[in-house]
Amino acid sequence: MRFLIFFGIILGIHFLVNLYIYKRGAQGIEAMPQLLPYLRGIMLFLVLAYPAGRFLEKIWYSPISSFVHWSGAFWFAGMLYFVLVIFMVDLVRWSNMLFHFMPDKLNDNYAQIKLITTYAVTAIVVLTVVVGHINAWTPKIVKQNIKINKPGGDRKSIKIVAASDIHLGTIIGPRKTGKLVNTINSLNPDIILFAGDVVDEDVKPVIEQNLGENLLQLEAPLGVYASTGNHEYIGGVDRAVEYLEEHGIHILRDESVFIDSCFYIVGREDKDRTSFTRMPRKSVEELVRPLDRQKTIVMLDHQPYNLEMAQKAGIDLQISGHTHHGQLWPFGYITQKIFEVSRGYKQKGNSHFYVSTGFGTWGPPVRIGNRPEILEFTLEFEQ
Repeated sequence: MRFLIFFGIILGIHFLVNLYIYKRGAQGIEAMPQLLPYLRGIMLFLVLAYPAGRFLEKIWYSPISSFVHWSGAFWFAGMLYFVLVIFMVDLVRWSNMLFHFMPDKLNDNYAQIKLITTYAVTAIVVLTVVVGHINAWTPKIVKQNIKINKPGGDRKSIKIVAASDIHLGTIIGPRKTGKLVNTINSLNPDIILFAGDVVDEDVKPVIEQNLGENLLQLEAPLGVYASTGNHEYIGGVDRAVEYLEEHGIHILRDESVFIDSCFYIVGREDKDRTSFTRMPRKSVEELVRPLDRQKTIVMLDHQPYNLEMAQKAGIDLQISGHTHHGQLWPFGYITQKIFEVSRGYKQKGNSHFYVSTGFGTWGPPVRIGNRPEILEFTLEFEQ
């Protein structure tokens, strides 16, 4: 019921936002009324494209369903920036109505001015989305050296390569997955960790595109481990976990594994487990209680809430994601208010935290205001 209410609110906002864009677009092309039927057709397609594409690929995965999905995904970004730019134009127009700072002679060609403004707004939005798409396909490598005040056994250090929010599916397909695998392997990791949302909800597009074959190419002598994220639960967690396990990724679900007699990897179930299954996840204290806390503990916890709990439990390094740092400007300002750490590194006492902006994208294959990333941690143990 909570999900249906949330979905209904989102659909309502989606409709109102598109109505605003359509109304302003129709007013903008009054000088060329022959364009109005095209505007109506395009807007109707774009409004329905994303939900239609997601539904269609569940029953008939094909180039057509992928095209509809991609179109709707791009429109999410276009919709946001159309609203922002049109609203700025409206602010200028409303201010002029109050203070009359625009030349009066513009009123003589008002319809033509509106048409030119419409073209300019469209060009700005298209350019923004294109640049954001290129940015989303250009991940950066973030390197972080962390000193751990614990012995590492026979090891002086260990290299962890990590990523979060890959969102394998229709948008993050074979090319982007191949890029992820090749980049990770080029860093020569000792161990590979994924902090949730490996799959973008429905696992069917992952299977249809055989993305698991890419995952099998990941190379790390100490293995590949992951935790669940909210999107695994949205799409059906058991099926997603089964597929990932079959293709070389060990999913830790409220459990831990002792690696090379040196350190622990703890994988925490996603926070949304309770919402989808009505079953609670274990607390951080419950997860670490049976562990030897004289050894280094690295925890994967997808959503970076309540960092003080991990600090209190003695977690040495927590890797999270989920926020995407808003993915599209200006949403990063919102995630900064919601989370203690929206992106990047923070140390609290002896505990180290890193919240990744993620490798993939959810919804629009566009990033404005942040970069996708792959993380390279070098843990240096006390000698």
